[in-house]
Amino acid sequence: MRILILGGTRFLGRALARLAVEQGHEVTCAARGVSGAVPAGARLVPVDRDDPDALVPLAGDGFDAVVDVARQVSHARHALAALADHVGHWSFVSTISVYADNTTPDQTAVDAPVLAAAPPDVDGPVGPDHRWYGECKVSIEQAVRQRVGVDRSFICRAGLIVGVEDPSDRFPYWVRRLAAGGEILAPGRPTDSVQFVDVADLASWLLHAAGTRLGGTYDGVGPAMTRADFLAGVAAGLDVADPALTWVDQDFLASHDVREWSGERALPLWVRLPESGGLMTRDARPALAAGLAVRPLSDTVRATASWMAAQPDAVRQGGLDPADEAAVLREWQAVRDR
Repeated sequence: MRILILGGTRFLGRALARLAVEQGHEVTCAARGVSGAVPAGARLVPVDRDDPDALVPLAGDGFDAVVDVARQVSHARHALAALADHVGHWSFVSTISVYADNTTPDQTAVDAPVLAAAPPDVDGPVGPDHRWYGECKVSIEQAVRQRVGVDRSFICRAGLIVGVEDPSDRFPYWVRRLAAGGEILAPGRPTDSVQFVDVADLASWLLHAAGTRLGGTYDGVGPAMTRADFLAGVAAGLDVADPALTWVDQDFLASHDVREWSGERALPLWVRLPESGGLMTRDARPALAAGLAVRPLSDTVRATASWMAAQPDAVRQGGLDPADEAAVLREWQAVRDR
């Protein structure tokens, strides 16, 4: 196939371009080129997507498929206007952040309510909390379906993407933490759910979708697992035997200013229940039936750990600081000993 990736210089886009080259496809990446390099074998076409006509010169290149990861509504609309009539298949990487209900478990893309589209004066996420992120993705989804059609478009609502070149602190935190050893603070209950998708698996599915011209809207997530199984899988990937896990109640963590999901003083991949009970329990069966193949967690861990060791400066150092973790564990022990 001749594939055009709108992006291709970081994380998912790079993983997709790299895999497509490895599979023998002809790969063009259209991006500014300032956030990284495209993989060897891919062609970079520098473009500024703020320019409505930036992609017009590519319309005659005969691409079989386009993959877009845009988060700015205008960027997506410019791309659709320039290219939609000239390609066979269009994939848009959306997000589970489009959903309006993060409380109900086991929802699917078919039946789950989504947010309203972004207001006309909002073009992209705003501020450090990325306000309007989900709403902008909804707007782009609507534009893709309207311009390309449901049959020729694949909407992939990605969950938490992990693996090599992960720019967040969420998955790498647990790889780093279990590798360090000692007493490990495990949030919530062992039966709480964790859900994610390996970036390489998601890239492979996007190529499968392009090659088979898969149409429709799906959640790009792997099957949910318990937090106990997640931590055991991380340990197995690191060859760590019997990690010393101490499970700490979520209300205790919240009362001690331990934060959720990601960032400073946070325990990544942890969310409070039942308020966020649907965030990491999406029904993965439709995606698996549509060709998503999921590798063992230990393989993801080994690949992530190798990347972290090779490029330590590229890894975000977020999460709960070791001194803060130790202090919280001491206080939790004191409560349990009363």
